[in-house]
Amino acid sequence: MSPQSYQRYTSSPPAQGYPQPIPNPGHPSHISPPYAAAGAYQPMGPGSPPRQPHPSAMGPGGPVDFSAWGLDNATAAFGMQLGQSAVAAGQEYVQKNLGGFIPISMLKHHFNVSNSYVLNKLRLLLFPWRHRPWSRRVVRLENGQSEWSPPREDINSPDLYIPLMALVTYILLAALHSGLNARFHPEILGITASKALAVVLLDFLFVKSGCYLLNIPGGLSSQVLDVLAYDGYKFVGVIVTLIAGLLGFGRTLYLLVFLYTFLSTAFFLLRSLRSMVLPDASATAVAVNPSQRSRRITFLFLVAVSQIIYMGVLVRV
Repeated sequence: MSPQSYQRYTSSPPAQGYPQPIPNPGHPSHISPPYAAAGAYQPMGPGSPPRQPHPSAMGPGGPVDFSAWGLDNATAAFGMQLGQSAVAAGQEYVQKNLGGFIPISMLKHHFNVSNSYVLNKLRLLLFPWRHRPWSRRVVRLENGQSEWSPPREDINSPDLYIPLMALVTYILLAALHSGLNARFHPEILGITASKALAVVLLDFLFVKSGCYLLNIPGGLSSQVLDVLAYDGYKFVGVIVTLIAGLLGFGRTLYLLVFLYTFLSTAFFLLRSLRSMVLPDASATAVAVNPSQRSRRITFLFLVAVSQIIYMGVLVRV
């Protein structure tokens, strides 16, 4: 270029008229502007307004823009406030109605379990013959009072986690057994659940009536949860019996498994309920005379022997 044709620029040179390439829709680099990656660099001119961050790029602590989902912010905020109010009202209702009979703290106590506790408890339910000791541990609080140790810290403490999971497993196994025998229908789930709950309720009323008639001491709420827990442990033996039936071991072996699980459940209840039916002299203010002790021992054996009736009804699916 000659000096005469030289041209000085005080600003950026004008854009040249290069031919624009035709975009290929299948190429990865072809991204439409609305779906450009957040945070990608885009040049701005001197007079361009500052770009606002995309709602999805905000941190977790930032406000949520519901308009990105097609919702009005005011309506969405009202819905969230209404949901929080409903949850708070439900918690207040449960605490007001159920908390007066069974405190929520005691209910949480019976669900305070760990994986090791569940495994050891299941082993104890199936092989209770050589377990020692059977007494429950007591924890001294800072205010001088004492309470039972939670299940995760004491294997002898009753829990409600295993009975609840065993009840659900029993219902599913009964449905599976009916399906394998071409007898499944949706109503079998409700029928099985109703039968299981009726058995638990009948066993619970029998134990509670005996405790009332024999003047066995104990807190009402704590005894209710403890008795429900002990009543639900029978489902572990029932599940083992049903699995033996599903595996097709034969009727003789099936009956032997049922007899063994009944004996293990009865022995477990004998040793576990003894601390409640026959407390130590140091744990009660009223001494138990020989006649009362004899009646309580008889009642304890009746509770253990009656498990064969309850388990016999439950294994018939």
